[in-house]
Order: sequence, then structure tokens, then C-alpha cells
Amino acid sequence: MNDRQAVIPAGMEAVYEKIRYAPAVRVGNTIYVSGQIGRNAAMQLVEDREEQIVQAFENLKLVLGAAGASLSDVVDLTTFHTDMRDLPLFMKVRDRYLDTDPLPAWTAVGAHMLGGTPGYIVEIKAVAVLPESE
Repeated sequence: MNDRQAVIPAGMEAVYEKIRYAPAVRVGNTIYVSGQIGRNAAMQLVEDREEQIVQAFENLKLVLGAAGASLSDVVDLTTFHTDMRDLPLFMKVRDRYLDTDPLPAWTAVGAHMLGGTPGYIVEIKAVAVLPESE
């Protein structure tokens, strides 16, 4: 039995059709979200550092919503950073989005380049688990 379902929110169809990956895949009650970067709905890089991090979280929120989940369902967060000196700024923004208890597990990784294009500073990958339906 194959219960995998691609999650493609409105506005991200090009990611699936042209770049050829699912923004997320839902398997049962678990949602695996692909790395979200700071590009807007027009697929353009958001250049301001803080706003780029905000946009990446907004993209994560959009994908989770399309899967029937929210940020409070995130159990594991993996972030990739082109400059680890951005971690204090990243954590400041992260704490605006992820403020539930318990907090998710988190791994931060340094990376040379993200999004296949210079200028991206962060990529956010997540795993969320929905509550069991009754």
C-alpha cells in the first residue's frame, strides 16, 4: 500500500512541475517538508537577511497548511545556513514562528550555497506529525 501524497500549495506548482520535487510529502500523519528558501510567490529572492528568513518561514507555513498542519505540528527542524554568524538573527525570527511547548528538535548545518543561486542565506526543512484522528 502506497499512502504517499505530494503536497503542492497554490503558487508552488512550478516547483513540482519544472524543478521536479514536491514541496512536501504526506505519509499517514507525518509530513516531510522539503527545504524552504526565502523566495517570494514570484519565485524571486528576498534580499534583506531578516526578511529572507521570514519568507522561508512563511513558505514553510504555507506548505504545512496545504498538508492540513501548522507550525505547532513540527517535531523536527533542520536548517542550512551559508553564514553561521546569522544564527542569532535566525533564532530571533524562528522564535516568532515556533513558540509551542515542547519545541521541535533542531539541527543547524553550515552550507556553501543554497537554492542553486547565490544570495540565499537559509533553507528550512521540517518534519511535522498530525495528531491521530479519532
